[in-house]
Amino acid sequence: MLFIVVTTLITLFCVWGLINTAREKNALGVAFSLVGALVFGWFSLMTFLEWLGVVS
Repeated sequence: MLFIVVTTLITLFCVWGLINTAREKNALGVAFSLVGALVFGWFSLMTFLEWLGVVS
């Protein structure tokens, strides 16, 4: 359960960074933030679904 919380927080910080770097028009920052948000968001989602028992 703690892993779900940590990865969700990291995902939220990546999305926040994505918004800030997009506002500053920093292409490299947008790319890294987008990749981080996608990767950690996927880990969060799949870990949560596994915790619920939907995915084995």
